[in-house]
Amino acid sequence: MELRYLRYFVAVARTRHFTRAAKELGISQPPLSQQIQRLEREVGTPLLRRLTRGVELTEAGESFYEDACQILALSDAALEKAKGIARGMNGSLSLGITSSDAFHPQIFTLLHRFQLDHPGVILHQREGNMANLMAALSEAEIDIAFVRLPCESSKAFNLRIIDEEPMVIALPRDNPLSAEPTLALEQLRDIAPILFPREVAPGLYELVFNSCLRAGIDMNRARQSSQISSSLSMVNAGCGFAVVPQSMTCIALPN
Repeated sequence: MELRYLRYFVAVARTRHFTRAAKELGISQPPLSQQIQRLEREVGTPLLRRLTRGVELTEAGESFYEDACQILALSDAALEKAKGIARGMNGSLSLGITSSDAFHPQIFTLLHRFQLDHPGVILHQREGNMANLMAALSEAEIDIAFVRLPCESSKAFNLRIIDEEPMVIALPRDNPLSAEPTLALEQLRDIAPILFPREVAPGLYELVFNSCLRAGIDMNRARQSSQISSSLSMVNAGCGFAVVPQSMTCIALPN
């Protein structure tokens, strides 16, 4: 059954008149009458009673009218949804965000702005370390990943830098050096460094590790945290110092 038959029938049923329905549909009355007759033959029962001044629905026509309206509404919605997806206005988007990026306000400002501009798009967020997210991106499990550079595997993807953020030193409050307005890594040679696992973010790990090494810090004393964010909990406990993204200073810990 063609959808146009349903549209013709719904127009006649709504207007209760062939002439008015034909005018609304932009066709002449004889072809409209023929199409309705074909529809009735296909259904196997009359849907309309022809009156002197218009038409009325039969009992079968009343039932068919309700179903036809629903079918046309679903058809129109499916068409608009498909068009919206093609334009990027509907559908879903899977995002990967590293644990340290979760504290960067600009990322969520971007996501909020995107939601306002594309209310029909559902965002699915997934948090993980850089290595896992890049693997998920490679396997098309996610569409976008927010990561920190350097990232070796980023060359295989379209890359856009949204911000440049300095790294800062996290120290326990009771350490005398914490009162200094600025610090050089060379001043921390007597304090144990706290590092996240290399597999969390290999490029960033190498950057932090080598910077500490050049500053004369004994990396054999390094203690390992499970994530970049958990480094701050270890600093808070007095385990040493950590080099973390500046946006993570929003985490308020007692020490």
